[in-house]
Amino acid sequence: MRSNHALSGSLAGLLASFLLALAQTAALSATATAAPKIAFASTAYDFGKSSSGELVRHDFVFTNTGTATLEITEVRPGCGCTAAGAWDKLVLPGKTGRIPLQFNSTGFGGGVSKSATVTCNDPEQASITIQIMGTIWRPIEVTPNMASFVYASDGQTNQTQALRIVNNADEPLTLTEVQCSNKLFKAELKTIRPGKEFELLVTAIPPFATPSVFAPITVKTSLAKAPVLNLSAYVTVQAAVMLMPEQLVLPPGPLTNDVTLSVTVRNNGSNALTLSDLRLDIPGPKVALEEMQPGRLFAVRATFPVGFQLKAAQKVDLTVKSDHPRFSLLKVPIYQSAPVTASATASQVPKLDRRLITTNTESVVRVVPTRSARAPDPAGKH
Repeated sequence: MRSNHALSGSLAGLLASFLLALAQTAALSATATAAPKIAFASTAYDFGKSSSGELVRHDFVFTNTGTATLEITEVRPGCGCTAAGAWDKLVLPGKTGRIPLQFNSTGFGGGVSKSATVTCNDPEQASITIQIMGTIWRPIEVTPNMASFVYASDGQTNQTQALRIVNNADEPLTLTEVQCSNKLFKAELKTIRPGKEFELLVTAIPPFATPSVFAPITVKTSLAKAPVLNLSAYVTVQAAVMLMPEQLVLPPGPLTNDVTLSVTVRNNGSNALTLSDLRLDIPGPKVALEEMQPGRLFAVRATFPVGFQLKAAQKVDLTVKSDHPRFSLLKVPIYQSAPVTASATASQVPKLDRRLITTNTESVVRVVPTRSARAPDPAGKH
């Protein structure tokens, strides 16, 4: 009898040890698989309709449906008009948190959509996008909100652009006191529909000597929600004849295959341009001229054969004549990259300084290396 009792006690002890080990294993397994999980009530908020200038705010609510603490490490808005408030950074399992997002509608009109990226420690979705969307109502719409002009450096004449002004408010609109402080522009109001629709006619008045000219324009209104319209005019002045790119660079020689390099010649002047007598005064390469838009846009191509290599200090220009009185000869320098060696891992191309060189017989547009008048050393030494 005593033997049976001992056996029973031994079996009970073994069973208890087994159950304890099983419970510990289950606990360890649960701990090993514990993880946070983020679940938003909604990742998008439609605010409907709002007036321009108003702040749109919304709290995005989320729940940690996982089994470990959820950590929100970052909320990054997609642009400067959107900002994130102080959000709940640590959320226990089963609890909820909030991420406040604010959108500044100043300057916006029509349909808008702004987003922010939420970063967290959820192993299944570490990055989630939340979004604010809706329609911004403006009492006054101006289309476009800037008068933009493009001029060539020669042949400048007056240009006029119309800005359409529409009153979306119920009350009639009156516009007064159009002001532009820059004398190179003139702004005039024209009524299309009294109280509802207008045109602001902005005229650019040459000459324009600088590459760009900006002018603010203000118009007073009778609406309390938009007492002043802040508009602008902008002029960009381009060279009459442009070369793109202004230099050509061959890969290291001798070339292992034929290489074709291209230059685009754009005529921004008022008169049509004619190009002729395309030349590359070295044996081997072939040149071609294509007129892509009559009198306005051209492609100049040079094809270099297998085995081609420039000699040390050799100076090569691709040239083409034009009938433009200021740019009678266009020149594009051609360089060749130095071969990669143990002492030189990369070739260097000289900095550019575009200059207009005038002689008694012709004007030349070319690119001049700023470091010296000589051509780059093919060995890469400067």
